[in-house]
Amino acid sequence: MNFKNKNFTLLLLVFLSFIPLNAKELSKKPTIAASTFSLYDIAKNIVSDTAEVFMILPFGVDTHSYEPSPRDMIKISRSTLVLYNGAGLEPWIDGFEFKNRALNISQHVKLREVGESGHQCSDEDAHHTHGSVDPHYWQDPQNMILAAQYIAGELIAMFPKKRDIYIKNRDKYIYMLKNLDKSYSEKLSSCKLDTIIVNHNAFSYLSHRYGFKVEALSGLSPEAEPSGKNMIKLIEHVREHKVGVIFFESFVSDKAIKSIAKEANTEVDVLQPLGNITADEAKQHLGYEEIMRRNLQKISKALICR
Repeated sequence: MNFKNKNFTLLLLVFLSFIPLNAKELSKKPTIAASTFSLYDIAKNIVSDTAEVFMILPFGVDTHSYEPSPRDMIKISRSTLVLYNGAGLEPWIDGFEFKNRALNISQHVKLREVGESGHQCSDEDAHHTHGSVDPHYWQDPQNMILAAQYIAGELIAMFPKKRDIYIKNRDKYIYMLKNLDKSYSEKLSSCKLDTIIVNHNAFSYLSHRYGFKVEALSGLSPEAEPSGKNMIKLIEHVREHKVGVIFFESFVSDKAIKSIAKEANTEVDVLQPLGNITADEAKQHLGYEEIMRRNLQKISKALICR
């Protein structure tokens, strides 16, 4: 092989070596980061396979205590779109400069203040200043509808060529939410009891919409230490109303709530607040609808609904 042909072959090999990389870059999908499971579920269902959607916090980690690592922050900043809850749920958002588009979904749903009617206040809640909002707005399917409509609109504006796909998937998702809302309304319309007992009040939006009450061992923070006064109050309530089951959630200690259950001679079960899901639930590919329907069965049993 002469020098000229050798150089040509070398240049050809170099050129060909770049083709897979360029092709990969051209076919790379946009990435969407979501700070809570509910927002992840909305985005995943709307975009289908047109984008990569990922959870900012790992499955099995509590939303209230999560702090992203420097590596996480880099991944978030590089995302094409970031969806975050707002309403004070992610303190790490403050001062963070997003490289691309970021949406505060709390600005597009109906929020409730801590202590509003239907939200049973604990000692911990009493320390919140007036105007504090409850960040668990995804527990109301109507707020999920508002969020899905807004997110779909933003996606269509960003990726107009995918408009038909996003409209179709949005409508399908909203249809599911309306059916879920109907199921809750029907199932909880006639119940013997009117109050559920939980260790952490992430359910005020749900209780307000469907007409029941919540008594919480701690307030909005699942890490708050329950007071002896609250524990005695709940034990007396369980005994007086013959409550058959009280609830805790997967991401916090069940020690206090099990102590109450033992003292009051009642059962304990898990109620999923859906800020995040467990690693096991993720392996089962459970979505917002499936988990909300599981919660409905447990709540209707606890309230002795017909």
